[in-house]
Order: sequence, then structure tokens, then C-alpha cells
Amino acid sequence: MKKTAILVNTARGPVVDQTALAKALAEGWIAGAGLDVFQREPQVSAELLKLPNLTVAPHIASASVDTRREMSVLAARNAVDALEGRHPATLLNPEVWDSRSTRQGA
Repeated sequence: MKKTAILVNTARGPVVDQTALAKALAEGWIAGAGLDVFQREPQVSAELLKLPNLTVAPHIASASVDTRREMSVLAARNAVDALEGRHPATLLNPEVWDSRSTRQGA
């Protein structure tokens, strides 16, 4: 990464090696970082928390009322689709769904 880069991780904590990130930030290898997730939540490395070029959030990036409502609606729609034999809209492993119908003789 460039020295002007800012690393942002809102995915999963283990995606980023926090020890390496602390070193990179402290030594100026990158300009900054923003983390909403951590390797061992809720623990956050004391090394990281001392750094002025790090911004942290308590894993709440998706906690707006609108986002949580939409998440709930999507989960309910997926459940109804599955119960009624339809392919759920956000199915992550369609090969399992497809093999289900093969096993049932459909």
C-alpha cells in the first residue's frame, strides 16, 4: 500500500493482522486505518488504541434502524422462499440447494 493509503475493515476481524497493522501505522507505512471489526472481539489491541491515525467503531456499522429493518425483511423473505420451495434470493451456496432437489428425486 502507498504511504497515503487508509485501510478500512468492516468485513471480518481476522482479515487484518492487527499486530502488523499497528506496526505499519506506528512506522508510517500507511497513513491511517478505520476498523469496525477486530480479531478477537470485543478485545482490541492496546497497541492499536494508542495510535492517533486509527479510528475504531464498536462493530456497529450496520446498526442503523433502516439497515436493521431491511436485514430483518430480507431474512424473512428468504425464509418464506425456502419454506415454499423457492430459491432464496441471497442463498450463498446454491449448489447445496440444487443438490437437495436431486436427492429428493425432483
